[in-house]
Amino acid sequence: MPVPRTAPTEHQLLRDTVRRKIHAAIMDGTLEPGERLNDDELIAWLGVSRTPIREALSQLTRAGLIEMAPNRYTRVTTPKPDEVVEAMQTLGVLFGGVVRLAVPRLTAAARRRIVAQLDRTIAELESHDVASVNRDALDVFGLYVDACGNPDLQRVCRDTMDGLAFRLRLPNLDELIDWDRMTEDFRRLRAATESGDNIAAELATEAIHLLPGEKS
Repeated sequence: MPVPRTAPTEHQLLRDTVRRKIHAAIMDGTLEPGERLNDDELIAWLGVSRTPIREALSQLTRAGLIEMAPNRYTRVTTPKPDEVVEAMQTLGVLFGGVVRLAVPRLTAAARRRIVAQLDRTIAELESHDVASVNRDALDVFGLYVDACGNPDLQRVCRDTMDGLAFRLRLPNLDELIDWDRMTEDFRRLRAATESGDNIAAELATEAIHLLPGEKS
């Protein structure tokens, strides 16, 4: 029998719009870690009813960007030093596979774009610009996600990577991990991407994210 096709309702579209706006405000720093989110203030800002706001907040909670305790608080997640390794390793599992798939598929233009972004990130690592590394390193792996050609993996990454990366937004991140080693691993990733060696690129990506490997 034919399967009915149902278009998104206005309610669903409102929820998704609200989620995107709150997500963007968290990622660009407009809403800061630990900041409490009040329904009435969100209603005034977003111009929608309480229901799509609560549903959007629930989705952002599942993504790791919001913390909720019923009848107590709804607030932006606060990164914690003891969660750094766990978050990085989870990203490494995802991004290692993404990079292995993406590198052989890169067009010349996409390869140049990724290498340029890697050069920017490596310069930020060398100068210990932690805030910029947090932003630009995620962006460069987002380029690999775009190029990997696997819709299921792309969907998983896009649903989870911002929340995981947000847990790394600590001003002293360079003191919590081996920063020099990570800088060198980014250089390895750049060289492997430029040469088209997807296995070496995958190993470098996993090393960046503190997964045990050939040098552990």
